[in-house]
Amino acid sequence: MHISNIVFIFGEKGMIKQYELSLPPFQRGFHLITGYINDAIEKLPATGLVNIFIHHTSAGLMINENADPSVRVDLGSSFDYLVPERLSHYTHLLEGDDDMPAHIKSSLTGVSLTIPVSRGRLKLGMWQGIFLGEFRNHGGRRKLTITVFGE
Repeated sequence: MHISNIVFIFGEKGMIKQYELSLPPFQRGFHLITGYINDAIEKLPATGLVNIFIHHTSAGLMINENADPSVRVDLGSSFDYLVPERLSHYTHLLEGDDDMPAHIKSSLTGVSLTIPVSRGRLKLGMWQGIFLGEFRNHGGRRKLTITVFGE
């Protein structure tokens, strides 16, 4: 994991901080990354918002249950069922059988999340976690930009 602090902007009533986070390579599937996000942010404001953006079109971000790891397995198998590889109508084939389905799955999950901050903490629900959806067989390191807005 690599973390870079990019920008500090302080205004009259608020501030914006921005961080770059390079995640280690993960195998295909859904991976809990809440800890990586928390570790990358120096200190959250008392109230505000955190936006997390992934710089890739073959991976995605989501918030889901983090209590039972079988949820991640079921999500992975369900996404693979909904968006299979090697469909005859795919024309984008240059980067491998897993690439076009990865783009579709990324479109389904999205590439950014916005989470409220209260009392200096991400205001996630009791069972919620932040997940990386790695949709390639060998996706490599994934780059995130984390922007913190607050007072």
